[in-house]
This record gives sequence, C-alpha cells and structure tokens, in this order.
Amino acid sequence: MRTFDLVLHAGYAADRPAVTAPAMRCALTVAGSDSGGGAGIQADLKTFAAHGVHGLSAIAALTAQHTRGVAAVHVPDIAFLRAQIDACFDDFDIGVVKLGMLANADVIDAVVAAIERYRPAHVVLDPVMVATSGARLLERDALEALRSRLLPLATVITPNIPEAELLLGRRILDLAAMHDAAQALMAIGAQAVLLKGGHLEGGGEVTDLLRDGTGVHVTRHSRLPLNAHGTGCTLASAVAANLCLGFNLPQSCHAGADYVHRALVGGYRPGRSDVTVLDHFGAMKRA
Repeated sequence: MRTFDLVLHAGYAADRPAVTAPAMRCALTVAGSDSGGGAGIQADLKTFAAHGVHGLSAIAALTAQHTRGVAAVHVPDIAFLRAQIDACFDDFDIGVVKLGMLANADVIDAVVAAIERYRPAHVVLDPVMVATSGARLLERDALEALRSRLLPLATVITPNIPEAELLLGRRILDLAAMHDAAQALMAIGAQAVLLKGGHLEGGGEVTDLLRDGTGVHVTRHSRLPLNAHGTGCTLASAVAANLCLGFNLPQSCHAGADYVHRALVGGYRPGRSDVTVLDHFGAMKRA
C-alpha cells in the first residue's frame, strides 16, 4: 500500500504543469517574535496581510512577553537565521525587507551580509532598542554595528524619539529638535528618516517627520488617550507594505501613519493590563 501511494504521487508530480511566477507582492520581515501577539513579527504579518501583501518572516529573536512586559529573550542560532533568510529569497520575489528587533552585533552582521548579497529594492529599518515596557531589546555592543553598518543600507529608518536619542547621543525635546535630529541622522548615513513624535510630551497632536532627498514631509494626527503596544512595528511594516505595492516613500509614510492611527482608534485590550493592541483589519475597513 505504501509503494502504491509513492508511485501515484510520483506520477502526479511528473504531470504537473510548469509553475508560473506569482502575482502577489511579497514582503519579508526580519524581527523578533512577540508571544503576546501585539508587536514584532506578529504585528508585521498582520500589517502585510491587511495591505494585501504576502508576508514572509525570518525570526531573529524569540521573546516571552505579554501586554505587561518582557519576561525573557532568546536569540536563535545565527546559522538558522541565515537559513530562514536564504529560504525566503530562494523561492519568493521579495519587494521589500522590513527589519525590526536585531538583538546583538552577530545578528546585525548576518542581516547586513544578507542585504548586501540579495540587494532588495527597499529596506525599512525600525531600530528597535527598548520595549514599551522599558525592557532593553538591543545589547549595548550592537548599537555601533546598527549605526555604522546597517543604517546606511536602509531606504528609510523609522526611529521613535528615545531610539533617535540613543543613535545620536543627545536629547530631543521639541519639534525643532526633531527637525535637527532627522538631519543629523542623515548626516551619519541614513538615506531617509521617518522620526516618530509620539513620545514628545504635551499638545493634542502627534507629529511624524519624514526627511528624505526631496525635503521634509510632516504628518499630523490627533493624540489618542491610550497606552498602545506595537505601534512602531506596525508603522514600519505599513511603510514597507506600501513601498512593496509601488508607492513612493512620502506616500508610503503618510499612508502608514494613517493606518496606525485608524488601527489605534479601533484598538482593543486582549490582556489584563490597560495596554491597547492595534486593530489591523478594522483599520483597512475604516480607510
């Protein structure tokens, strides 16, 4: 019986028509897994799917976390990370790579090597360093590797205020300082910077500032009275998805910020804390 099954399967394989190239746009996220489902790889894949983009993933870190914090972080073997990335590029036409939590210098070196080898059209770098809960997600010796080796390879980097402060080694206290910081990040190698202003205190609006080769582009949304989880991962993934769909960088950043705002408006609280998780698919319905 087993022999018959194998022969039947082999005959079917021989008769199959040639495989044609897929029409679906593909995006790869290289990031950390969030066991609570609100951020990281999980948020990235939800965002890709909501935009009609096929999501691929290479898990660079495993976290034990929920809406109240991060309990543990495990970094898989570097050879296995390379195998995941190679497998994705071997079979899929990848339009964009989104980078999230890359915990140490060895991980960053492996990702740099992969980008230099495969040369994707777009790379969106979300320089994840500290979780919303305050847990540090980037080893201290990795900061220079991220700054000097990875940052120049990105189409755009999407730091929040604390991340930009770590990259630059200085405080950012107001909108004028945001403009200066975006310019300073380009001076150290960034091709474009989407600096997120959600951490600035005061005011009824959140200002996100994009600086690229064409100038400065500002997006504003009303500040929502909630504590949210996964917004940075989602914004970077939404920018990546729109780039994958063929929009230019300013369009992708503006649409990405709109998407995050809509997802926050419909957000919900699945855990026992007061932390809101984004409503990805409702955000597209409300577009």
